Amino acid sequence: MKTTGNILRRSVLAGAAALIGATLAPAAYADELEGIKERGVLKIAMSGQYPPFNFVNEQNQVVGFDPAIGTEIAKRMGLEVEIITTAWDGIIGGLLANKYDAVVGSMSITEERDKVIDFVGPYYNTKRAIFTKAGSPVTSVDQLSDVRVGVTLGETHEQWARDQGYDLNTYKGLPELLLELDNGRVDAIVNDSIPVMLAMKAGQYDLAVIDDPSAEPIGAGIAIRENNPDLAAAMQAALDSMMEDGSYLAIAEEWVGGDIR
Repeated sequence: MKTTGNILRRSVLAGAAALIGATLAPAAYADELEGIKERGVLKIAMSGQYPPFNFVNEQNQVVGFDPAIGTEIAKRMGLEVEIITTAWDGIIGGLLANKYDAVVGSMSITEERDKVIDFVGPYYNTKRAIFTKAGSPVTSVDQLSDVRVGVTLGETHEQWARDQGYDLNTYKGLPELLLELDNGRVDAIVNDSIPVMLAMKAGQYDLAVIDDPSAEPIGAGIAIRENNPDLAAAMQAALDSMMEDGSYLAIAEEWVGGDIR
């Protein structure tokens, strides 16, 4: 049986794709790289709520691993970069509506997403993880069906948790998700492993990890609109050169403490 979340997600994606198809002339499907180069700016989007991958600092600047990667890719393409923050649950719709050129925001590459957008990369790998407060009586995946689980709205982890039939609270981003767990408003959270592990390592939160044998590594990619092979090739070439000359590793060490390829 399809869940409400499944139906809503597919309706949004299908609706956005139909809107683009209905309103753009065939000429609009020409590769966008030339137009971006003429403009001189690569517009990239992210939530701004996913530290240390992307977040807003005290100077109101969007910083982190993702903007650093996106900025370096733009530089190697001879472009300036414009960073746009937007709600995660509408970020694919914004891409399809031409509000930006790419999403460099730790987006997991999934079969469902690949039906309506294309991906460059992956540019790092992570996997699903489940966390509780240290000392929690919730110690196994089997117990999650009896407790309140927190997820970020629009992430792949939300759909996975809905498919399991969990009782969910949804949030806008990781900081809110961690705060709600810390305050006891949810009993467990589901998120990519790396950012939560880093928050634990930094001493920000005292959490425990629940073993999830079904979790498998998944790549995070740069999302672009379909039918843009030149743009995809140029971005991939820039990413590959970063990985080859050590620039990628330097960015990774600065923001996440090591290589996450």
